[in-house]
Amino acid sequence: MAVRRKTKSVQTVLKLFHNSHNAFSVVDLVEKFDGQMNKTTVYRILERLESEGLVHSFTDSQGLKWYAKCQDCTAHQHDDIHPHFQCKSCGKVVCLPDDYKSPELPNYQIEHVEVLITGYCPDCK
Repeated sequence: MAVRRKTKSVQTVLKLFHNSHNAFSVVDLVEKFDGQMNKTTVYRILERLESEGLVHSFTDSQGLKWYAKCQDCTAHQHDDIHPHFQCKSCGKVVCLPDDYKSPELPNYQIEHVEVLITGYCPDCK
């Protein structure tokens, strides 16, 4: 689903996600776009892109929120349930290609699953 109104700021953020397979922390994004847009604008754009099914978010081991591009999600359902890997040395976070099936729990409705794997990336090991 497309974003309703693609302002210059929205296009700038979308371009970053389109050109990368990495995830970005909210802190990195605020710093990256400093001077182009204020912090509140960055947060609002990320919230909007997530609600439109264009990006998904997850929390790292320190409680920091990260965002990554969705593959086949919609505004009504995020199907990008997959593990993420965070390097303990350089801090880089990537989406892992493995599909993850959340367990079926009788009498429960699962709405969100996060799987974070930590270790050392090929550049740091």
